[in-house]
Amino acid sequence: MSYQVLARKWRPGDFSQVAGQEHVLKTLINALDNQRLHHAYLFTGTRGTGKTTLARILAKCFNCEQGISSKPCNACGACTEISGGSFLDLYEIDAASRTKVEDTRELLENVQYAPSQARFKVYLIDEVHMLSTHSFNALLKTLEEPPDHVKFLFATTDPQKLPVTILSRCLQFNLKNLSPNTIVKYLGPVLKQEKIECEQDALWQIAAAAGGSMRDALTLLDQAISYCQGKISAESVVEMLGIPPQRQVFELLRAMASGDLRAVLAITGNLAGQIPDYAQTLDSLLSTLHRLAIAQAFPEAIDNSLGDRQEIIELAGKFSAEDLQLYYQIGNKGREELYLPGDMRAAFEMLLLRMLVFAPDPVAAVEAQDDSGSSDDEGGQEKIAPADSVAAAQPEPAIREAAPEIPETADADGAQESVIDSSDVVDEIQDAAPINKSNGSAAAQESPDSADGLVAEFENDSNVQQMLKNFSGKVIRDSIIPSQSRGDR
Repeated sequence: MSYQVLARKWRPGDFSQVAGQEHVLKTLINALDNQRLHHAYLFTGTRGTGKTTLARILAKCFNCEQGISSKPCNACGACTEISGGSFLDLYEIDAASRTKVEDTRELLENVQYAPSQARFKVYLIDEVHMLSTHSFNALLKTLEEPPDHVKFLFATTDPQKLPVTILSRCLQFNLKNLSPNTIVKYLGPVLKQEKIECEQDALWQIAAAAGGSMRDALTLLDQAISYCQGKISAESVVEMLGIPPQRQVFELLRAMASGDLRAVLAITGNLAGQIPDYAQTLDSLLSTLHRLAIAQAFPEAIDNSLGDRQEIIELAGKFSAEDLQLYYQIGNKGREELYLPGDMRAAFEMLLLRMLVFAPDPVAAVEAQDDSGSSDDEGGQEKIAPADSVAAAQPEPAIREAAPEIPETADADGAQESVIDSSDVVDEIQDAAPINKSNGSAAAQESPDSADGLVAEFENDSNVQQMLKNFSGKVIRDSIIPSQSRGDR
């Protein structure tokens, strides 16, 4: 007897053997048990998720000799013939090879006739989106009001190409990609029945490489059995697939977290010796970065579907949120660079270097010391005031020049204090020499020659007299004229 591949040998025969897709199974099982049968069903999803398999099981449920039920017996003539592909009243049609409207019309000519031996005549049209527009138009009327003995089962990977008029006449079931955890749980009993030993890490590698497709996972398992010739090991699977093991992706991220460029280049060198698929490696890196970002924002959302929950949570604490976002954006934008002519390894390493070079550096603390090199008594650092407060504390240039000659008088306790507040001096000088700020610099509107005139004009003012008692005329002129000169310059 010829060898039968695992993907065909282990095709589910009833709903209980289907892996995942609980949301679809629940609806179908309840409808069959309650005898609420629709005339048209549409199964959508990516390759290998079970569209055709569910359609065949549904055909068994319709025509099982034991009656309409969600649990076909798989022993009667109808069930065995459907499983073997020889049932007369099940018409499996490949729409990709029969796209013409003439093919559709030929098909519809036989719809009106009763089934030859079964309860229902079932039309299973795979890749239905490949039909032409005229074919869809020819199918519309029959699909809306078919005979009672006819059931239509459609399967497609691209439902967006179907006309809305077709979609509105069908019950739609969107099949999801299978998680690696679901695939690993399904492959375990298969290997046990086949009496083949396999390491758990090897199963995780196969499940991750399958991309959510159970058929791809079984095909890869078939390949691994032939490659290993005995026990399936994780190292052998990695060599067969040409992709890095997940542990190397984690090692790469740890090196990036510590900023160890030497370790990053060493890991990429090890990957180069494994005939790697750099696009697959980058996808694995981006997927891990995505899980790390979620672990930082909401750790409870991280499940163990990939078998790495604890390691993800630990590694998430070594990155900042800004670094993760930057790494993901650079990697996602640079994906197309891997397919450009040139060395793929160089392009991959440049992506990693770009992530590290453009990562935001942490803000270093500013340490200030005096001229002698000694620091503050307590903390060894002198506290530096913010720039705004330092700028605000600096007096007007005119006041700074006048300040050294401000006389001080002693109070009753012997303490030295200024006779007049510096704010009063600023107000008086601003009144005496208005500042023109239109060009961003301090410039007096009066010429330097008018300084003596200003003093004479305000001699009779009480405030000016008080100022003259404490300041010489020279101080006032020196405090005004330099600012005027700066404005003129």
